Amino acid sequence: MQFKFSRAVWSVLLFMPLAGGIVFLTATRAQDSDKSGQILRGQGSFNDWNHEKPGNRYIVKTTDMPQPYATESDANRSKVVPRPADAWPKVPEGFKIEQAATGLDGPRTILTAPNGDLFLAESNPGRIRVIRGFSSEGKVVTNEEFASGLSLPYGIAFYPPGPNPRYVYIGNTNSVVRFPYKNGDLKASGPAETIVASLPGGTSIGGPKFGSGHWTRSLVFTPDGKKLLVGVGSSSNVGEGDAEINRADVLEFNPDGTGLRIFANGVRNAAGLTINPKTGELWVAVNERDALGDDLVPDYVTHIQDGGFYGWPWYYIGPNQDPRFAGKHPELKEKVIVPDVLLQSHTAPLNITFYEGKQFPAEYRGDAFVTSHGSWNRAHRTGYKVVRISTPDGKATGEYEDFVTGFVVDDASVWGRPVGVTVANDGSLVFTDDASNSIWRVTYTGGKRSGN
Repeated sequence: MQFKFSRAVWSVLLFMPLAGGIVFLTATRAQDSDKSGQILRGQGSFNDWNHEKPGNRYIVKTTDMPQPYATESDANRSKVVPRPADAWPKVPEGFKIEQAATGLDGPRTILTAPNGDLFLAESNPGRIRVIRGFSSEGKVVTNEEFASGLSLPYGIAFYPPGPNPRYVYIGNTNSVVRFPYKNGDLKASGPAETIVASLPGGTSIGGPKFGSGHWTRSLVFTPDGKKLLVGVGSSSNVGEGDAEINRADVLEFNPDGTGLRIFANGVRNAAGLTINPKTGELWVAVNERDALGDDLVPDYVTHIQDGGFYGWPWYYIGPNQDPRFAGKHPELKEKVIVPDVLLQSHTAPLNITFYEGKQFPAEYRGDAFVTSHGSWNRAHRTGYKVVRISTPDGKATGEYEDFVTGFVVDDASVWGRPVGVTVANDGSLVFTDDASNSIWRVTYTGGKRSGN
């Protein structure tokens, strides 16, 4: 199979030689003339939970990346604890956050159906739910089980795209299935039909086992409905060979499951796929590799080019070679595409949605919201939040902003982990949290910030 590649831009490491030694450039915090507040740059962009708060804005550049192994690589897995009595998510001033539903079982991806219902994947128990309506107190009105007996369901997509779909597609970890669907259905009207019979499987902690490695299978259709795109993460942190065939890729299929080809490769874990409604481009949230240090390698959000190569496992963020593959594949070095938005390393972004609602202030329209689940591979915890990504005219500026924070208790414990995110028909932002087993809903009130 042949690939088309786009030429990458050389990045410059933050470490620079000087008089036989190494100088580490210091952080800067610059004011943006177009927006109030600060942008955290350089080492200032390498924040942690102690200082994360709504309104923090960041730009991480290729020139900010340290050398591999600049710090030790910490194994710092979080312990999930009940929400402390005084804890509540923090949102920007003028917004309100409410816990719309509790008692779920590991809620993951959530997607707004054309009629406004919310489809929700509970991956470990193998269920899809339909959520309908919010009360005046912000609570979910209807919560029904649409389908069960699935294998780590994660990705959800309606087909054909548009106001009147006939099917809902579900990304199991090892297959893609679809159910007959018409607007308003609360229960599947027929059995699952297998569309893609075999995908490389993965393992969910505490869930069923279908192989090794990343298990989420994100789905989205191209705007014309002609192609189904599937994100399949790697089997390993960094690896090559047979175990990685059709992995660390965005795969493309016809809607009937035929016509497999690799749309883009070198994408370590495309945990979230979506289409930018302004440009029609595929966008993806990606978990990059571990074990190179606290601040390497940046996770990222980017539009994905057909035929693009994004480096994994041999290179990262442009032509930077992973030292564990020193000297391998020099012919690929100049073909690695640099992503649009670099996120702080080990935040673990999972899902992405573009805001096209009318409830939030006008400056939010067209921007992206991304959930981050947090990572185990950093001394001081980061992630566990929802960020807003600036995309004026459909193009990313490289800047992102903390939007919802407050889920971390300390460097050992967390009580919330954002996963899925969608925009409801009323313009509110809705996201799932698989630690507190909740759905959260953010609305704009125009008043003071709600939440401490």
